[in-house]
Parts: sequence; structure tokens; C-alpha cells
Amino acid sequence: MISLPVLALLGFAAYRATQLGVHDSILDPARERLAAWHSRNLDSKPRAFLIQLISCIYCLGWWISGAVLATYLLATGTWHDAPLLIHGIEWFAVAGVQALLNRRDDTFGG
Repeated sequence: MISLPVLALLGFAAYRATQLGVHDSILDPARERLAAWHSRNLDSKPRAFLIQLISCIYCLGWWISGAVLATYLLATGTWHDAPLLIHGIEWFAVAGVQALLNRRDDTFGG
């Protein structure tokens, strides 16, 4: 199992990656291309789902938290050190940290 300081650090990394994916200007061209692609077929449910996913900090943050955690577990060789259920709980912990940080931004205008 991952220690609390490492889970917190992974949560901070997931928070920053979520900010990059949803708000940072470096990805504006990619988001604009996806919006243009969606506007060509507004009735497409998969396209609407993708646009919703990339514009919601909590939706995208969940998946980015999982990617950050999986990358850490695979890079450190600790994937097989705990059952899959434990990794699921760790995913919730990492996503919780990033969601709290995003909620702080929503509340205090970060």
C-alpha cells in the first residue's frame, strides 16, 4: 500500500495535470479542434460525451488521477505488491486530493 505522503503527492500531480487538460492555454488548440469536430455533428452522443469529459475538471480529474496512479505503480514496480481492490481505493484517494484542490479553486477563485 502507498503511504499517505505519496498519495498526497500523487494527488497534487493529478491536480496539476487536470488543470493542464482543462484550463491551460498550451492545450487550447487541441480543445478548439475537438470543439470544431463536435460542431460538425452536434447530435453525436460520443462527441458530446468527449466534450463534456474534457471540459469538466471533476470528470477529467478522475481519469487523470487513475493515469497518474497507474504510471506511479508501474514505474516503481509496485503494481503487484497489493490487490487490485487496494489500488482502486488508492485511486479514490488520489482523485479525492485533486478534487479537493479543484474545489478550493472553485471556492476561492484560484
